[in-house]
Amino acid sequence: MTSQRLVPPASDLIRADVERAFAEDIGTGDATADLLPASALASATLTCREHAVIAGIDWFNACFASLDPGIQIEWLLSDGDRAEAGSVICRLHGRARPMVSAERSALNFLQLLSGTATTTAAYVAAVAGTGVRVLDTRKTVPGLRLAQKYAVRCGGGHNHRVGLYDAILVKENHIIAAGGIRAAAEAARRLHPKLLLEIEVENLEELQQALDAGADRIMLDNFTLPLMREAVAIAKGRAELEISGNVDLSTIADYAGTGVDYISVGALTKHVRAVDLSLRLKLD
Repeated sequence: MTSQRLVPPASDLIRADVERAFAEDIGTGDATADLLPASALASATLTCREHAVIAGIDWFNACFASLDPGIQIEWLLSDGDRAEAGSVICRLHGRARPMVSAERSALNFLQLLSGTATTTAAYVAAVAGTGVRVLDTRKTVPGLRLAQKYAVRCGGGHNHRVGLYDAILVKENHIIAAGGIRAAAEAARRLHPKLLLEIEVENLEELQQALDAGADRIMLDNFTLPLMREAVAIAKGRAELEISGNVDLSTIADYAGTGVDYISVGALTKHVRAVDLSLRLKLD
């Protein structure tokens, strides 16, 4: 699916995600699983019911390992691979009681992250051959940002800043509060000289101000197609350009054709649609 090196978040962060999921799902214990014999063994098959790009295997594995490290999981696909409708993704074997207790949380992670990867792949396909990179945003599910940003990479997209700490994005309210684009840029360079400096602009006059202020990247907010092309001509060789606003699958190809470098899409992580997966168990 993607030539990017797919490195998930650190294992301790994944375990923390799983612990939060179990805290709300299992709580003080799985009352239904208590009905099963503690020694009962089972096998299970995970099937994908629709075309999808898989993401979230480490979270899925961690759910089962957390309750019983003895549960064996055989994966037939990897993160970033496409699954066909009706295809088997993995097989599990182990004690039935922890298997059914972990099932819902494991599926929630895999369905959500595969949904993000699948959506991303559709946007990436729409701009294929243009050289434009599709970026995510900070519009993520609270507490699962690193997971969703990993899923975006699984779908062939790229990550924008992770949070408010690893890059500077000067938006309209920052510009107003700082006293203008130049003042905001000068403060950014003085306080955080090593961070990427991106400035959001709403017209060509602000674009020129951002260029004169030495921005590394400039975000064109809700520009028309003709203005995007004009902005590309003005900024060529001086700063990277990113498009944001009114981006969906019906518009992204036209936007990519203007010659910008990046297109950020909040829908990758904000409009969540889980992939349809089914885990069917049988006793050994």
